[in-house]
Amino acid sequence: MPEKNIKVTLVKSVIGVRESHRATVRGLGLRRLNHAVEVRDTPEVRGMIRKVAYLLKCEE
Repeated sequence: MPEKNIKVTLVKSVIGVRESHRATVRGLGLRRLNHAVEVRDTPEVRGMIRKVAYLLKCEE
């Protein structure tokens, strides 16, 4: 079975956001506004995305 990925894009700035949410964004590999990365679709990653969903745009 091929590995599933989710494309995640940072669409809102982390300025003024609580430190744990900033750390989650960095943990997803996002560095700057409009930066997009592909991450593996795992329950752990989905939890991280859910935590900071208000900062992100996701595509399957």
